[in-house]
Amino acid sequence: MEKTFDWFGESGLAMGKGGGDREYAGVVENSDDIALVLLAAGEIPRELASGRIHLGVTGSDLVRERIGHWDEAVEDLGQMGFGHADLVIAVPDFWVDVDTLDDLDAAAAAFRRRHGFRLRIATKYHRLVRDFLQSHGVADYRLVDSQGATEGTVRHGTAEAIADITSTGETLRANHLRMLSDGPVHASQATLYRARHADWNDATQESLRRLKSRLGPALTSRS
Repeated sequence: MEKTFDWFGESGLAMGKGGGDREYAGVVENSDDIALVLLAAGEIPRELASGRIHLGVTGSDLVRERIGHWDEAVEDLGQMGFGHADLVIAVPDFWVDVDTLDDLDAAAAAFRRRHGFRLRIATKYHRLVRDFLQSHGVADYRLVDSQGATEGTVRHGTAEAIADITSTGETLRANHLRMLSDGPVHASQATLYRARHADWNDATQESLRRLKSRLGPALTSRS
C-alpha cells in the first residue's frame, strides 16, 4: 500500500488512509473524480473481474491465478516497478538429477511407477502451475492445495515438490529446496489494471483519460 501511494505521489497524486488503521476508504488529494478503496491484494482481482471497481493495483500473479481468461476481464495498464516476486517450481536439494522441467517429467513418471501414485506438488497457484506444466509436457503429477507455509510441505511429507512465490529464494534454501533452472512459472510485480466490465460511462472514461495523461511518464518508464 505504501509503495502504491509513493508511486502515484511521484505523479502528483497524493494518496493516504482515510482514518484509523482499519479504515477501508482512502483519500486522494488534488483530484475530485477518484475515490480510493483499500482492499486486500487478493480481493482486488475479484472486484476487478466483477466490475465493481474501475481500476486496481495488485500482483500480476494474483490476477492471472484468480481470474479465468484474465485478459478478457481486465486490461494491463502498466507495471509499476515494485512488488517483484517469481512463482517457481522447487524440488528437494537431494534430487541431484532433477534440474529442468524435462527432468521433473522423468522423475514424476519414475515416482508413479515406484509408488503407484502421482508425484505431489504443493501450491496456492493451481491455475498458473497447471497451465505451465501442461504447456511443457509434464505429466504424472497432481497439485495439492497449500494455504499455509508451502515450503514446509516437503519436510512434513505432504508433497514431493512445491510451486510458490519467492523474492530472494532464502526461504527455499532454508527448507533445503532448489528452484528448477528453466526459469519462473510467472514473474510477478505490482500492476495497474483496468476492469473491462466496469461502468465506463462518459464521465469515468474522461476521468481515466486524465489519469492516464498524468501517469503517462511513470507507466512508460516502469513497463
